[in-house]
Amino acid sequence: MEHSLSTLSAGVLLFLILDPLGNIPLFLSLLKNVAPARRRRVLVRELLIALAVLFAFLFGGGYVLSALQLRPESVSIAGGIVLFLIGVKMIFPPREGGIFGGAAGTEPFIVPMAIPGVAGPSAMAALMLLTNSHPGRTVDWSIALFCAWLATALILLSSTYLFRWLGASVLTALERLTGMLLVALSVQMFLDGVVVYLGKH
Repeated sequence: MEHSLSTLSAGVLLFLILDPLGNIPLFLSLLKNVAPARRRRVLVRELLIALAVLFAFLFGGGYVLSALQLRPESVSIAGGIVLFLIGVKMIFPPREGGIFGGAAGTEPFIVPMAIPGVAGPSAMAALMLLTNSHPGRTVDWSIALFCAWLATALILLSSTYLFRWLGASVLTALERLTGMLLVALSVQMFLDGVVVYLGKH
């Protein structure tokens, strides 16, 4: 991940990783057993929990990587590989539907809506990568994260209307397009790490 990465670029990257369009069918499935009067309240609660978890990784993830003595280029290469796999999974999702699979039960709490629905491993890894690669830009990454989360929240809060308006096939196509964009970004991240590594050897 190169030094010229802007707050907007980071926000777009995080938004793609959070994948709100891909989460719409999953969230609707999880909320179908919840009383209609409580659905919006449950969704807002889960979104706020996810935001708290993501900010915890934003502020604490750098210390974890420092303790492990990982170099930025190593994290960039590893992050590129992880994001590539996530992107491929979005393009070719599991048969049970949705990137995290189906789930049934009563009112969801934390799992699987907040984690890993919104605050998934790929988002946590991306935040750790950002803080490790650019430790002096925490404010920029905080703004990027909040904007990406806010856009995600607005889409998921409108999930019922979007599902009726767009339909399952359009949402699936948009999720796969998002996956292709994420694959392209992951390749760029991987190449940036390789260039930095080769420049030091």
